[in-house]
Amino acid sequence: MTNNKNKQAKKIGPWTRKTSTEVYSNPWMTLHHEEVITPSGTEGIYGKVHFKSRAIGIIPLDEHNNTILVGQYRYALDEYSWEIPMGGGPLDEAPLLSAQRELKEETGLHGGDWQQLFKLHTSNSVTDEEGYVFLARSLQSGEQDLGDTEGDLVVKQLPFSEAIAMLERGEITDVISIAGLLAVEKIIKQG
Repeated sequence: MTNNKNKQAKKIGPWTRKTSTEVYSNPWMTLHHEEVITPSGTEGIYGKVHFKSRAIGIIPLDEHNNTILVGQYRYALDEYSWEIPMGGGPLDEAPLLSAQRELKEETGLHGGDWQQLFKLHTSNSVTDEEGYVFLARSLQSGEQDLGDTEGDLVVKQLPFSEAIAMLERGEITDVISIAGLLAVEKIIKQG
């Protein structure tokens, strides 16, 4: 455990951070325990997770409105998850480059026309993690380049309408996937 109380008191909106102690760090995230004064003036504590990368999600869509979902067992949830292709992108890399790399790694798809749909915060009450979601069209097929943690990854091509049906049945629960799929559904309906 790291014990750094070197952050000075700081005003954060209506909050005041009195101290911040790094209690855990690894290559992907840092956890801080912070002593705060709340907006109502009471003293309290706050746990904050800082991610060292961005969340990146991609919805590939072909000319027939087929898309790709990926399925894998999520260790932290202890359950299987169907999701849009996604991964992490370095904070110093353009989100589009991260998205293009992630899609190629997980599906082999590359090239094409890309549109950033939105930026989001994944769980803004406990983390500063930001995510970006892209729509990718006119893609070419290629070879996957899976990482060590993706050995169980299943790639599934399906009509976009079936991905929405999976979401509605509660078979897709990942927030980035849900937000991205609903945004693309609106784009498709608008023509």
